[in-house]
Amino acid sequence: QVQLVESGGGLVQPGGSLRLSCAASGSIYRISDMAWYRQAPGKQRELVAIISRDGNFNYADSVKGRFTISRDNAKNTVSLQMDSLKSEDTAVYYCYGRIRPVAWGVGLSENDYWGQGTQVTVSS
Repeated sequence: QVQLVESGGGLVQPGGSLRLSCAASGSIYRISDMAWYRQAPGKQRELVAIISRDGNFNYADSVKGRFTISRDNAKNTVSLQMDSLKSEDTAVYYCYGRIRPVAWGVGLSENDYWGQGTQVTVSS
């Protein structure tokens, strides 16, 4: 079983900062892309930032210059540093991983895995 567990959400004032973390655990052979998505009430889930195993990254235009994604391949973790937060950043943030699990010593096919989500609220 592979699990992604997020932490670090909460309430912050506009202009403030938060750091989200996500740890993947379980029978993991390899993780390729890791990412953060978010979903605001009444809106579709959208990609916030994505980072490859090699460290190549991309951001949604709305967060460029404010958010920074990073990962630790040895620890199977991905983080999102969010600075200069705005009210429109309020959403549930989800961790994503493209993961190849392992069973009986054999790497299985890659699948998409999601965390349970963590609420980020930006409000005064």
